[in-house]
Amino acid sequence: MNIILITTVISSLFLVIAAAEPLAARLRLPYSVILAVLGMLIGTAAIFFLRTEMTDALNPVAEAILGLPIRSNVFLYVFLPTLLFQATLGMNLRRMLDDWVPILVLAVVAVVVATLGVGYSLAWASTLPLAACLLIGAIVSTTDPSAVVSIFRSISAPRRLARIIEGESLLNDAAAIALFGLFIGFVMLGIPDPTLAEALGQFPLLIVGGVIAGWLATRISVWVMAIFVHYERAQISVSVALPYLVYIGAEQLIGASGVIAVVTAGLTLNLTGPRRLPPQIWANLNEVWVLLAHWAGALIFILAALLIPRLLEEVRAEDFVLVGVVICAAVFARALILFGVLPLLTLLRLSPEVERPYRVAILWGGLRGAVTLALALAVTESTLVPIEIKRVVGILATGFTLFTLLVQGTTLRTVIRWLGLDRLSPLDEALSRQVVAVALQTVREDVKRTTENYELTREIVRSEAKNFGERLDQTVQAAEDGAEILDRDRITLGLIALAGHERDTIIVRMRERTISQRMAEQVLSDADRLIEGARSDGRNGYQRAARRSVSYGKGFKIGVALQRRLRLSGPLARMTADRFEILLSQRLILRDLDAFIDGRIRRIHGRRVADLLHELLARRVEAMETALEGLRLQYPGYAEKLERRFIRRTALRLEEREYTIMREDGLIGAEVYTSLMQTLNVQRAATERRPKLDIAIQRLELVRRFPLFVGMDDAALNKLGRALKTVHVNSGEVIIAKDGPAESVYFIASGAVELESAGQTWRRGGGEMFGQMAILTKKAVRTQVRAIAPSTLLVLDAERFRRLLARSPAIQQAIRASANERGLDPDVLMFDEKTAPQGL
Repeated sequence: MNIILITTVISSLFLVIAAAEPLAARLRLPYSVILAVLGMLIGTAAIFFLRTEMTDALNPVAEAILGLPIRSNVFLYVFLPTLLFQATLGMNLRRMLDDWVPILVLAVVAVVVATLGVGYSLAWASTLPLAACLLIGAIVSTTDPSAVVSIFRSISAPRRLARIIEGESLLNDAAAIALFGLFIGFVMLGIPDPTLAEALGQFPLLIVGGVIAGWLATRISVWVMAIFVHYERAQISVSVALPYLVYIGAEQLIGASGVIAVVTAGLTLNLTGPRRLPPQIWANLNEVWVLLAHWAGALIFILAALLIPRLLEEVRAEDFVLVGVVICAAVFARALILFGVLPLLTLLRLSPEVERPYRVAILWGGLRGAVTLALALAVTESTLVPIEIKRVVGILATGFTLFTLLVQGTTLRTVIRWLGLDRLSPLDEALSRQVVAVALQTVREDVKRTTENYELTREIVRSEAKNFGERLDQTVQAAEDGAEILDRDRITLGLIALAGHERDTIIVRMRERTISQRMAEQVLSDADRLIEGARSDGRNGYQRAARRSVSYGKGFKIGVALQRRLRLSGPLARMTADRFEILLSQRLILRDLDAFIDGRIRRIHGRRVADLLHELLARRVEAMETALEGLRLQYPGYAEKLERRFIRRTALRLEEREYTIMREDGLIGAEVYTSLMQTLNVQRAATERRPKLDIAIQRLELVRRFPLFVGMDDAALNKLGRALKTVHVNSGEVIIAKDGPAESVYFIASGAVELESAGQTWRRGGGEMFGQMAILTKKAVRTQVRAIAPSTLLVLDAERFRRLLARSPAIQQAIRASANERGLDPDVLMFDEKTAPQGL
């Protein structure tokens, strides 16, 4: 084929892509629907002009369009890796992990249910073998939720809901293609009725092999990219090669799932890239992939749609019945998941509540697209698949895709409007008024300064200021006097605004490189949780998210267990260093929020709401300072190193700003500026390397500084340090339950606990101990102890504590004071301990 014609056709397709986006916005239709319609029109027009006798002038163009080398391998090996890889790079993995249960249910369970539902329905309604019916089920089970996600974003649907749908879109392609590979193998081998065990028995190799291949290839790629640290284009080029090589390697070399391998590669780079690459290079890399994915997604839709007229050439009347069976079975299977399984997960507290209108929108927005057509094309191209099966697969997959695009896609916004999802809730209405009021107040101040600077005519300024002031007064009055807004909603609005400003501040600090890219992602996730918590549950939701931001996660406790039992201190040291840096970043961000409350929120919601927000913010600051002080006590030298690193990074940022100003003012030339920036980047790379934390050394230092262990010799302290176990507990967690056995004594390294017994309460803080009374009285525990702040405890078993007590005057004195506080005789408690054996 003439290369000039091919180049002309492909270039023209980019013009179609350019026109499709504004056309979709103008017609208020999903972008993918417009692309598919344009593709079908181009394919139909090419067939018409090639076969008509009206003119032969356009025959070369028509032949070029119909002769494009569109094969299933082009979709699966060129376009699909691009889309999957970019989707994983753009994900917020920490937030996705919050909702991994509903994502897996929608992505994997729903695909399996749809495959089985469509397959067995077709087997009942047609004469096709079961293997072919299940193959069709796998082909049509994958969804393209981009339309419903874009609409959800435009109607301000909960971010968490949009995230769940995005996670589903990433993983359901992998599940559907894996099932497709299984069933097409049965069809080509002539196995008409495979059992479910046979089909699923090959899954482990596909999944595990793909995960290993993707992880290993990405680790090697990141290592290579780190070597090319000063060559941005080289690093981006390595990232472009990665998904294609890993897809081909997994499929062709080890027989694993290339889709799983690409998804794993993207997730691994998403986790490791921000730590290993400079922030600007990581941002540029993501921008390149966003553009590549946009082109790939558009081309795959158009090229697949070009094939639709050819795939439907041999359609028969009875095929329409089978298309109807596929539609009914697929919709029913998805409805079963959305209206049966998801509510059950919500009851089990494994998934957030998805309101019924949103579930209906997700059901109707489950469009099928290019991946379905590409898989159908792969079947029609195979020489090992019987001709009749190829014909039916092509027609049913194409017919079902057309139904979802032309019927569901074109009516999706109508369904959204019918469900009432296009209307703002009273809370969102109030939020919009608040935003307008605050914006207009800021604009008035800026306009006043501008008019003074330009010395405009006083009469004109006065007239315009009067008009603007009237509009501002009306807006502020509407924001203040909204009768339908309750006081608790005003607090919620203030919290949402406060959390939003916190998020914006984090982004600014990240761009300034005051906080690292990796830590910024973590604190951004915490800010998103604050926003969602305030939206869903007001003050309580905000406080839960705030407590979570300073609490010890499950991973931290796993790291403690690994260090204690297997002597693997690396994971714990890394997580502890992360916690240090996160808390320092939070302190930097939180100190700027009080001014926002006084400058913005107080204007709209009044002093009472502002004072309440100040109080909530003060609690957050107190919890953060408590957690940070606890780390300082445990690792005093390391805290100093991190603070020095922060100062150096701030100094480098200010130095870069000065060089940029001098360059813009013409004081230095491009050559001098480039040289200075190169030197600055070398220094910045050195400061990006975080100091190493040695858990063992720091722990012994903590034992030496503990007030109750003062006076002990070094040998006893070293032995005690090895005997003590470290436990991390979160606020509200019960440490000692009533009526339990007395087994250990706890020393509070950081944080605070509350003791409750017989209606009385006592509090213990850093440097104190608890649990000793039950051991000394040799009675069952009558006191419940719970943490009232994230706390780090040192735990000693009862036998070692008795030995320690006999040789520690400080501990004896602490026990006497505690006994007097509770009305007990300290001499009775101490009597048996004077004869306890020496040593630990």
